[in-house]
Amino acid sequence: MHRNLVAGVLEALEWSFGKDLYADKVLEQLFRQRKQWGKRDRAFVAEHTYTIVRNWRLLWSLMQEDPKLKRKSLWKLFHVYALWRGLSLPEWDDFQEETPPPFNQIENWPLPIRESYPEWLSQRAAEEIGEHWESIAVEMNREAALVLRTNTLRTNRAALISALENEGLQPQALPWNDVGVLLDQRVATQRLGVFQDGWFEVQDGGSQQIAPLLDAQKGMTVIDACAGAGGKSLHLAALMDNSGQMISMDVEARKLAELEKRAKRQGVDIIQTRLVNVAALKELHNSADRLLLDVPCSGTGVIKRKPDTKWKLKPEYLENVLQTQAEILRSYSGMLKSGGKMVYATCSILPSENQWQVQAFLDEAPDFQLIHQESIVPTHGSDGYFMALLEKA
Repeated sequence: MHRNLVAGVLEALEWSFGKDLYADKVLEQLFRQRKQWGKRDRAFVAEHTYTIVRNWRLLWSLMQEDPKLKRKSLWKLFHVYALWRGLSLPEWDDFQEETPPPFNQIENWPLPIRESYPEWLSQRAAEEIGEHWESIAVEMNREAALVLRTNTLRTNRAALISALENEGLQPQALPWNDVGVLLDQRVATQRLGVFQDGWFEVQDGGSQQIAPLLDAQKGMTVIDACAGAGGKSLHLAALMDNSGQMISMDVEARKLAELEKRAKRQGVDIIQTRLVNVAALKELHNSADRLLLDVPCSGTGVIKRKPDTKWKLKPEYLENVLQTQAEILRSYSGMLKSGGKMVYATCSILPSENQWQVQAFLDEAPDFQLIHQESIVPTHGSDGYFMALLEKA
């Protein structure tokens, strides 16, 4: 536990909480600046940064202080964190606390403190989810697993697992589908030979359940209207056996450019990208056999992958995104043909963004009917998601 590496952790915390930046972006910048840090050094800084972010409220409660970003306070925070984790304190850590932190009281503290959630978010989740909120809150505080999706246009899962084993890894087949691969160790996936060959994409195990629900077939016209960088577009193209028309849309051109690069590596040539605008929605009216609406959301389902979400999310943003979701459902659904199928999906655990949003749409759109809906709870290998399959009469 070198002093300069602990200082790196504290600097990452200052940037994340002081400049309202997500930890993954902070660490990218920090690692570019500290080229002298080796692989183990970067792993140390990343692990402890994420763990402290994840348990931010609990650690300050153990210190019995309000959060501060002064370096002296952060050194004290790391001292308490090390004691809490059972880490061996280095000789240079000569901090002497006046009273020992109340570690033996943690299990009796309220859930928002014990599991480190803002009061407003924990209260809202408890009101919407009910008794299941506690188990979900605990699960989302665990570190996210690294999950891959086999690109079936290039290979199959058995061959991918064998290739990963040859690279010294210990992959496991994801139990709920025939393409997912679970890695329990963190690796730089882009440095693997089979990555450049397009054998896989990094995609959460829960996310892998969304594209198959759409039931996209060869030769169909499929629109992914909120494609982002295109993980689900690529999955859909593979399910269509690279046959048909896949239109991937987003409001950000840079994300679509990234999708085009990924598609080339994966051997997908049926994707065409389009920016979302009024003209595109009008032109594509009544044109899709299948429509995926993976809408913007609170991101509460991916908190274990992005623990900063707990602290960055604000009530006003949630209210705004609820309006955005409703508007997307109303305006984008017009691209679906009669008799076509649509999937509405989020990476949220909140019913107000999920079941309630779908029901509000159905109340306004009598030509749609609900076929199936499912909440995917966070588990090992999966974040939290919601998906609903609707059919247009």
